[in-house]
Amino acid sequence: MAEEPKSLKSVFGGAEQKRLALEGAFEVSSPSFHEDLAFALKSYQECLHIIDRISLFSSNEALEDVSTSDLPYMLVHYRIAELLQRVSTSSPQERKAALDATRQAYERFLNLLDSYSILSASDGKLFAKYNDDPSSFSTISTKDPTARRNAKIANFKAEKELKQKIAYMRQSPRYLEDGGDEEAVRELHLADIAFCVYMTFQGLEGINREMEVLAQAPIPLIPQTTTVEEDERRRRGSLENDGYSERLDRPLQRLQTNLKGPLLSQDGKPLRPFTLTANRQELQQGVFRPGHNLPTMSIDEYLDEERRRGNIIEGGGEASMRQPEPNEDDIEKADEETMKARYWDEFKEENPRGSGNTLNRG
Repeated sequence: MAEEPKSLKSVFGGAEQKRLALEGAFEVSSPSFHEDLAFALKSYQECLHIIDRISLFSSNEALEDVSTSDLPYMLVHYRIAELLQRVSTSSPQERKAALDATRQAYERFLNLLDSYSILSASDGKLFAKYNDDPSSFSTISTKDPTARRNAKIANFKAEKELKQKIAYMRQSPRYLEDGGDEEAVRELHLADIAFCVYMTFQGLEGINREMEVLAQAPIPLIPQTTTVEEDERRRRGSLENDGYSERLDRPLQRLQTNLKGPLLSQDGKPLRPFTLTANRQELQQGVFRPGHNLPTMSIDEYLDEERRRGNIIEGGGEASMRQPEPNEDDIEKADEETMKARYWDEFKEENPRGSGNTLNRG
């Protein structure tokens, strides 16, 4: 059995209930807060679909054509913008996206009211000013510090008066939707709309200030929305572009190209790869062995190269024990050897054998 479509009144009522509950929630990091926030946003979006489907509002109508009971539905875009401001984000990029969505919701709200000529004369001027340059919009045009402070105080007082007026109207039985006076109820809804318009301009100004701060945030080297597989694929691609490869055996054509020229530079750094093997016969037998990395030099060739560079000391065995015959004509060398022997004899007299080992003495 197909589910019956929900009415606009029921969906809007559920969204309003969650929104009012969120206003008193202080633990914004709790799972319940995020669940209620997501539910409220989804419900308001569903309201927009219903409003669009039934063509509740039209650009051909005037404010007098809108029934009193339908006036609260004009605030749906504003409510969405309110909630989007409270969505938690984990990066400057995500916060920018949330602010862009909030700005769009504010703009739709103002455009709807403007089409019904609901905006006051002062609000109409502010809206025109915003449309001229949205990114630099400010409710305070002056740059004088004293004038800006006075303007902020005036805005604060205006907001406070609007809140007090609405609170007073809600406490009076005349403004109750059920059983109250229809004209009074309509006046209350229009007062709510006027207050939301005021808060919308404040919100648009706040978005611009926050966007300026986010513009100074450093850009991450790796996008936050990538997966682990994408990061690994990007890393491998950048390494391959730099000529790096994790393969142990490079393509034969590239290897043969690198085999030309001298083996070592003048300062001893290798200029091309080589592998030590026992002899040439082993090198020939292992060329086509699976996984072979194409050795380029035998041990004999390596020793010949090192001997040519003078890095091999000839001798060893008995030859290494033979002391060179002293040159009797080298007087300076003879004096140096005599002084060395004399210092050594004096050191042995001052430090007898075993005098330094005191750990095992009783």
